[in-house]
Order: sequence, then C-alpha cells, then structure tokens
Amino acid sequence: MRVIEPIVKFDLALSLFCLQHRFSYPLARISRAISHTGDGHLYIVIGGIAFLVDGIAGQALLITGLISFLIELPLYWLFKNIFQRRRPQEFSSRVIAYITPSDRFSLPSGHTSAAFLMATLIASFYPSLSIMVFLWAGCIGAARILLGVHFFTDVLIGALLGISCAQAGQLVTEWMI
Repeated sequence: MRVIEPIVKFDLALSLFCLQHRFSYPLARISRAISHTGDGHLYIVIGGIAFLVDGIAGQALLITGLISFLIELPLYWLFKNIFQRRRPQEFSSRVIAYITPSDRFSLPSGHTSAAFLMATLIASFYPSLSIMVFLWAGCIGAARILLGVHFFTDVLIGALLGISCAQAGQLVTEWMI
C-alpha cells in the first residue's frame, strides 16, 4: 500500500489543481462535448464508413475493431472490478464532478481506453491521420480528468489498455487471415 500512496496523492493533487480554478466550469462544458465523442457512437460510424467506402482496408479496419473491442471490453470490466478504485469525488469533497459516470469505479478509464484503441487502429490503417487521432484520444482522456470523473493514472492505464488491445486485435486479425 505504501508504494501506491504517492501515486494516490499525486492523482488527487492533480485533480484538485485541474478542478479548482476559475476556468473549471467553462472547461467542463468543452470537456463534456469532447468526452461525448468517446461514448461509442462515433466508433460505429467510423467503422461503418470505412467498411462502405474503403474496400478491403475498410473491411479490415471494421473487423479488427470488432475483435479489438471483444478483447478490450472484458478486460476493462475485469480491471474495474478487481481494482475497485473510487472516483475522485469520493476521495475528496473538494473534487467537483461535472457529470455522473456510467459506472461506479474509475480504474481504468473506459472512454480513454476505447479512444486510444480506435486511434491506434485508425493510425495503423490510415497513417496520415495519426497525429489527429492521437490528439483526439488524448483530449478525451484529459476531458475525463477535467470533468472530475477520473484520475490521471486512470487515464494513463486506460490509454495503455486501449493501445494494447488494438495491437492484440491486429495480431488476431492477421492470424485469422
């Protein structure tokens, strides 16, 4: 437990820094819109458009995305329930949550995991979009912190989970083909 204590202190201090300033409410409004792009609807649209418009590469993106999410979702659920990390507002009454999260625990950030999974796949299939999609995924992670529902390490571990699951999905897809 002593090893984790400095991480928890850092996470809480960063959350308080991000949420206790005069710009926190306007940033939360912007963050809510950014976070909403990571709710899942956009991933379906991206996969569908790629499938319809880009032939074999689009079909491969869709299939690889489905396989990657089949890997990511159970792992996400398993980690949430193993770690059972409380959300930032449960650690301190000074942390403001601007939205109600969809589940109880914070580690890992599912929005961040899914965003980095998609960014990794899109960057793999369409390298010219790499900078844009990773910036977008990073903004989703930052938005989750600025909304007061995740700590920095939740977002970091979510990003690593998403990237890893995308790479695993690519390996499975290559093995199947």
